[in-house]
Amino acid sequence: MLKTGAIGDKLFRTALLLAASSILLLVAGIFLMMLQNSMPTIERYGLGLLFNREWAPAQQSFGALPFIYGTVVSSLIAILIAVPISLGVAVFLVEQAPRSIARPIAFMVELLAAIPSVVYGLWGIFVLAPIIRDYLGPFLQTNLGFIPFFQGRLTGFGMLTAGIILALMITPIITAVVRDVLEAVPTSQREAALALGATKWETTVIVLGNAASGIAGAVVLGLGRALGETMAVTMVIGNSPQITASLFEPAYTIASVLAANFADATDELYMSALIEIGLLLFLVTFIVNGLAKLLIMTVAGRSNAAKHV
Repeated sequence: MLKTGAIGDKLFRTALLLAASSILLLVAGIFLMMLQNSMPTIERYGLGLLFNREWAPAQQSFGALPFIYGTVVSSLIAILIAVPISLGVAVFLVEQAPRSIARPIAFMVELLAAIPSVVYGLWGIFVLAPIIRDYLGPFLQTNLGFIPFFQGRLTGFGMLTAGIILALMITPIITAVVRDVLEAVPTSQREAALALGATKWETTVIVLGNAASGIAGAVVLGLGRALGETMAVTMVIGNSPQITASLFEPAYTIASVLAANFADATDELYMSALIEIGLLLFLVTFIVNGLAKLLIMTVAGRSNAAKHV
């Protein structure tokens, strides 16, 4: 006869198993729903939808290439801006700043992560877009106008504006993860480097080398966040399905085209095309976030191994 405690433990384990399994079932359900609803365009266009440049729902011509291009370029701009800033802030907080200064700065970084995306979008419309239109854009065109990236109209809304907004949004995420990764590096490595005569900068370089895979994971995690951002990007990117080298021209991302067009998709094929694009975004972000988790787990495993040596 089982004791009451043994029955309670069994029920508790079963409840936890069901809770964990529900997450897997939810993800599988989302994937299957999107796959089923995107079948009309998959059967009609196949992979051609991903490489077609024309987006004309009225003529039932659906091409996702402009949205893929906009997503990739805006995310790369965000990564190029956010990574140096995030890395510098994290190194300062962990390796240089005294605790009395590190705590308030860390709090402000976390506060940035809590700001709703629509607030970033409003800031982009009323502050960042005029700055790019009136100051940054003319400066770049005057000095670097021979580069195709800095040619085109200056409206304030375009790929560059979206990239800067994304950079602001992913900086807190990358900073927080990099800070945790640096703190996971064993203190004995810092002490050994200093004991051998290394300077504070040289010790920091050693720590960064040991945390390289975790830092890469933080960057990939930030990239995943940038790929899926919707509202702020929709408000500032200009929303035009075109492929152009100019960073000042309006564009579209996968997330923004879904937000801007889903309410107008009354036709079955139109709806199916949008869902297929959403399925592509789902798969990409799933892979990117999984890769980031694996890289961060690598650093955690090395840290635990070092502590047991």
